[in-house]
Amino acid sequence: MLKFAPYLILAASQNPLGHYWRKITDRTFAGVYQTNSFDLAMMIPYFIILFVLAMYGLHRYLLLYDYFAYRKNVPGPPPSVSTWPKVTIQLPIFNERYVIERLVDAVSQFDYPLELLDVQVLDDSTDETCEVARAYVERHAAAGLPIEYIHRTNREGFKAGALENGLKTAKGEFVAIFDADFLPQADFLQQTIPYFLNLADNGKIGMVQTRWTYLNSDYSLLTRVETILLDGHFVIEHGGRSRRGTFFNFNGTAGVWRRAAIDSAGGWEHDTLTEDTDLSYRAQLKGWKFLYLPNIECASELPVDMNGFKAQQARWAKGLMQTAKKILPKVFRSDVPFFVKAEAFFHLTANISYPLMVLLSTMLLPAMIVRFYQGWFQMLLIDLPLFLASTCSISSFYLAAQRELRPETWKRTFLYLPFVMATGIGLSVRNAQAVLEAIAGKKSEFARTPKFSIEGKSGSFATKKYKNKSGWMPYFEIALGLYFGLTVAYVIYNQNYATVPFLLLFVWGYLYTGFMSLSQSWFARLRFGVNAPEMRPASTGAPGF
Repeated sequence: MLKFAPYLILAASQNPLGHYWRKITDRTFAGVYQTNSFDLAMMIPYFIILFVLAMYGLHRYLLLYDYFAYRKNVPGPPPSVSTWPKVTIQLPIFNERYVIERLVDAVSQFDYPLELLDVQVLDDSTDETCEVARAYVERHAAAGLPIEYIHRTNREGFKAGALENGLKTAKGEFVAIFDADFLPQADFLQQTIPYFLNLADNGKIGMVQTRWTYLNSDYSLLTRVETILLDGHFVIEHGGRSRRGTFFNFNGTAGVWRRAAIDSAGGWEHDTLTEDTDLSYRAQLKGWKFLYLPNIECASELPVDMNGFKAQQARWAKGLMQTAKKILPKVFRSDVPFFVKAEAFFHLTANISYPLMVLLSTMLLPAMIVRFYQGWFQMLLIDLPLFLASTCSISSFYLAAQRELRPETWKRTFLYLPFVMATGIGLSVRNAQAVLEAIAGKKSEFARTPKFSIEGKSGSFATKKYKNKSGWMPYFEIALGLYFGLTVAYVIYNQNYATVPFLLLFVWGYLYTGFMSLSQSWFARLRFGVNAPEMRPASTGAPGF
């Protein structure tokens, strides 16, 4: 056997992998490179950003740990109910021509005593939605549903203002809230209200949140990515926080509040774009307990156009940072345990990763050039672990969520993970702008997410109104994508092949979001399995759009 050893060594030396390994571990010129001030000015912020991103990545691992370590800390079965309380159902809408009828129809089917219902359609619309909603409310009221149409013309406070205005005449002890694109099941109240009536909780349950499901997950690649992103939030984030006993938030819809909890926390306030998270933290600081009920589902419609999706994500990113500035000082001064304060900090400030990601994007090529002259071995020893801490936690996070929800098919998620990560990178420019505006105190309007009543793979939005404008942002995203294309060419030229797959995520993410924003209607006509745009009459007989 020993006589073949020289041949094996020779073969290994001629192997491409062996050649690559010798290149990155070659110490022949070690000590020749001398650090200068430019390199320090580049590398110090580079490593600071990598370290901060790695900390938020490690926090995802902590959420995963909390989810599994405290899996027994889930709400038990609710008590039986002999006397049902009165419930107000608030339906806030703004220019929701395509979905308002579907929502009212769903609420009218609730299996709950009619005399104990108080339904409010809170309409801030400025288009034909007003006439459609009013007519539909009057039709259901004539059929015996206790429903009221409330229209505002000033839109002060946006959604929070509409909800607060509705509470002035609300009659219910509990308040259920549904956005226009949601379709609650008929037994929604029968499943959720009993949790408030458990005598063991001494009336301290202030809010219950249910889990969102999606009517149009299979519509396109974008909606599949959105499904994975939101499932991660509802399974691991909400699940981990609620099981561990830390603060978590009402999601603005598909949940029920105790009216007393809203009032004791100071009511709805509209100085942030995430009024739901703001009120949630204020209520929990007052001692109210929240329950998350993942086994109770409420169907919703995902954004199908890139500009609408980006507007939604930017609103959430900006709103959470606004809430962080407003709420975190109160959290730190409170007497809640340290682990609750720490989780609140990571929860509300997580979107700071977006401007850091954009900074990292612009610095990556010069940083790689500097690191090349310092030696590839150092890059693999220091940079790579930080990158893995930042990125591998993302894949673990979303894979765990899919495994919990879909144990039979969760492995298919591996196919979508590159697109999930690339889309998150592509959103960083728009979300970074939103986060920086929040930090600077710049106010902006509540940008609604347009919905088009699209279910499954059918329907189109190309000929419908309410689409958001793309603006200048896609051009910057495309420029970043091309910049990363040059970075890929540089690392291939220098035979640093290990970093190519990671850099390609940046190329795809920025180019995908940029071109989709500019060409959304054109792509809609080419999407496989989706019908071409067509004119349809509305169920009320009003013209289709």
